[in-house]
Amino acid sequence: MVQDQIVSRDISDRRVIDAMLKIPRHIFVQEAFAAQAYNDKSLPIGEKQTISQPYIVALMTEKLALTGTEKVLEIGTGSGYQTALLATLADRVYSAERIRPLALRARKCLDSLKLFNVQLRINDSEGSPIGWEEEAPFDAIIVTAGAPAIPEVLTDQLALGGRLVIPVGTDSNQQLLTITRNSDGELQYDSSVECRFVPLIGKQGWQA
Repeated sequence: MVQDQIVSRDISDRRVIDAMLKIPRHIFVQEAFAAQAYNDKSLPIGEKQTISQPYIVALMTEKLALTGTEKVLEIGTGSGYQTALLATLADRVYSAERIRPLALRARKCLDSLKLFNVQLRINDSEGSPIGWEEEAPFDAIIVTAGAPAIPEVLTDQLALGGRLVIPVGTDSNQQLLTITRNSDGELQYDSSVECRFVPLIGKQGWQA
């Protein structure tokens, strides 16, 4: 998977590549799909959610440019696979998930890999705020659901030099954006590939 789907498509960050070699994707998918775990495609994980295709996971992770010292916020724990990669590449990870069964399943997977530097929060109540304001600022923020616009509440939680990677667009098609807060506090924007994620639900996203 890593050689054919990641390296061959110009993912070059050695730390990202090594993390993807280390983390077993099959434990984060449903047993019925285990045989497809290393194909370059998204797979259902229950609750009308999916685990993203490996290439997109690698691309988003590479764009965070993690060195190992960062405090990272993840919006959308999902299966926990992206969370596991972040935990391998960063110092601390704060991950928020709105669907309780997914969060509990992800916690089990993370614990089985002894990734104890992840703090996981379940935001399943109506009107739960996006982000993790009390732990801000973050050196990196990743959103694993498509948003109609860049949530200002998340850019406000970025540290100087921090990066936010988020898919933005319609509920069926998005552009992957990287927003960087420079040393003067100004935001710089860069777009890359088109992608398709499940919708971000809530005040900063789409209605459930």
